[in-house]
Amino acid sequence: MLNRRAMLRVGGAGMLGMSMPKLIRAAEQTRQIKPKAKSVIFLFQWGGPSQLDTFDMKPNAPAAVRSPYRPIASSADGIEVCELLPNMARQMHHVSLIRTMTHKMKNHASAGYYALSGHEPPSDDQRLRDSLDLFPAYGSVVDHLLPSNSGMPSFVSYPHVIRDGSIVPGQHASFLGKGHDPLLFLEDPNDKNFQLPELSLPDGLSIDRLHRRREMQQLVDQQMRLMEHSGEARGFDQYYERAISMLTSDNVRKAFDLSAEPTAVREAYGRTSYGQSCLLARRLVESGVKFVTVYFSNSIGGRRVGQGGWDTHGFDNTRMYKIVDKYQMPLTDQTLPTLIDDLHQRGLLDETLVVWMGEFGRTPEINKNVSRDHWPQCYTALLAGGGVKGGYVHGKSDERAKFPLEKAVKPEDLAATMYQLLGIDPNTEIYDRDNRPLIIGGRPLYDVMA
Repeated sequence: MLNRRAMLRVGGAGMLGMSMPKLIRAAEQTRQIKPKAKSVIFLFQWGGPSQLDTFDMKPNAPAAVRSPYRPIASSADGIEVCELLPNMARQMHHVSLIRTMTHKMKNHASAGYYALSGHEPPSDDQRLRDSLDLFPAYGSVVDHLLPSNSGMPSFVSYPHVIRDGSIVPGQHASFLGKGHDPLLFLEDPNDKNFQLPELSLPDGLSIDRLHRRREMQQLVDQQMRLMEHSGEARGFDQYYERAISMLTSDNVRKAFDLSAEPTAVREAYGRTSYGQSCLLARRLVESGVKFVTVYFSNSIGGRRVGQGGWDTHGFDNTRMYKIVDKYQMPLTDQTLPTLIDDLHQRGLLDETLVVWMGEFGRTPEINKNVSRDHWPQCYTALLAGGGVKGGYVHGKSDERAKFPLEKAVKPEDLAATMYQLLGIDPNTEIYDRDNRPLIIGGRPLYDVMA
């Protein structure tokens, strides 16, 4: 028997044309899907990778569309990937590809916010500014609704704050309050002296003295009634408490200690900022962090070899296919498959959802600079582990990877899928500064779930 709750959750779909058999199947899916993910590693590919040059190649498309790179077979039957991703090809049996991600935001700031929050921005405007009226980051929602009880922070993001002119919204807790902000650091995990200042006490300050200082501050706070009158002060107080907790936690310090990793493991991930960031992400989820966001780059890039993100227009005479084959693609083929395999070998992949995606894709037509421009109408997101199917493709793009043909997916649907896999009902409401209820997600992709 279907319970009343399951039917109510899908009942509204009947108004959208779903028949009773479809309603019943949807209700059964809702009931039967059990959350498997304990953590999410969100690898954000700032700048926007090309779907046609990575995971949705169209070798039979016209020369003005198809990639100059060849597709190669992978470990998943029927799934081909770019020839520049041979290591990733061997891990595709762990992967679900969503080839029909779609939205309408053509500017980095608005598309970036959409990708990082799962909520459509008020306008497609490169001048979109960070604001407490905009939606919080995924990890902040997770920290608000399903906080960690392991002694570790729930949400960690690093090693950049991304911007394109101004800071891109969707990287912090916004109206949920500073207490749900990520533990954010900008130190390079590849630095030989990598250490977080937040986890180190100043010279001459002992743990006992730190606690005495905190007790004195609490007395002052009580006298000023800050805890009663100021939500912002409450947020800072939570932030302060978390900092104290981390300073006194051996588990937190050990999780961030990359020097504990064998040299061979560090080399496998690559001695780069992004490579060591991915290794650190594995250590963090292994230690109980629920949501880790790793930013590929602090800039959209695309103007020189060896730095920046995926924004390869061909500006300043820097051709896309003379950049990505030397930097973005090799870096991806070292880090992403190594992370997936490492999680698998340690028995962590089933409970860790890895998400690899940018804010949009690239134009099907190669431009006059022998490069590709922004294209949000159809692009690919990659998911692995955490309760998703392996060797699976969700949706189908047209013959040029220009538009979805079947099963279009919006960012809010991907958000709902992540929440569902973590055991958070995507229909849950949170409240903005005006106490208005806002639903956290769209429609989960049950077809992707194992």
